[in-house]
Amino acid sequence: MRNAWRAWQELSGLLLPVACAGCGRPRTELCTACGAALHGAPARLVRPSPRPPGLPAVYAAAPYENAVRAVLLAHKERGALGLAGALGRALAGCARAGAGRPGDAGPLLLVPVPSARSSTAARGHDPVRRIAAAAARDLRRAGLPAQVLPLLRQRRAVADQSGLGARQRRSNLAGALELTAGGGRLLRHGLSRLGRVILVDDLLTTGSTLAEAARAVGEAGGVGRESSVHGVCRAAVVAASPTAFEINRN
Repeated sequence: MRNAWRAWQELSGLLLPVACAGCGRPRTELCTACGAALHGAPARLVRPSPRPPGLPAVYAAAPYENAVRAVLLAHKERGALGLAGALGRALAGCARAGAGRPGDAGPLLLVPVPSARSSTAARGHDPVRRIAAAAARDLRRAGLPAQVLPLLRQRRAVADQSGLGARQRRSNLAGALELTAGGGRLLRHGLSRLGRVILVDDLLTTGSTLAEAARAVGEAGGVGRESSVHGVCRAAVVAASPTAFEINRN
């Protein structure tokens, strides 16, 4: 049933009249101006305030506002799956920025933050994993080896994050993620020796989700806070709250 719904979403995007997801301009899924707002500027290091303990360095493509917010919501909540390519291109730029020097060894290992099974079922797709796959393809086309490694899963249910403050989100997410069985096997063989780990998500607000993902990877695989400083484990998101960009300028 889920596959049939996904096929219908993709087919309807081809057959039915479309409008720009960012501004509503007719006859285009994403206009040039909204595309530029999404991935037209270099990725930037962002930092939420307060910064949760264990949060790795995070790179974002654009502030989460206006057209960028509309595009992310259209892909995530309304099934505009054709936007994954543009969102992946933005995420790829952030992954490159977080990867360190071009000559550093090993492929980029994009580890998506997992969605709850109920959310994935309700939406008919996993938006973060879809964007990560598009980003990996973009990186490979540019000559940079990259692959998506879904190493994480939810250990327990969490409350809806909307309306929660930074401290409440940290408490809500504490211990919520764990490694998959395959992820555990990879880490036992030394994940950091296989490539450069980049945690990926669609959005950074308080940073609690990425901090929890970094904890789960770090505790199991020795990619902890000290290693994060040296670039073994960093993070990339499509968008971040505008205040995270403002703080970085100070």
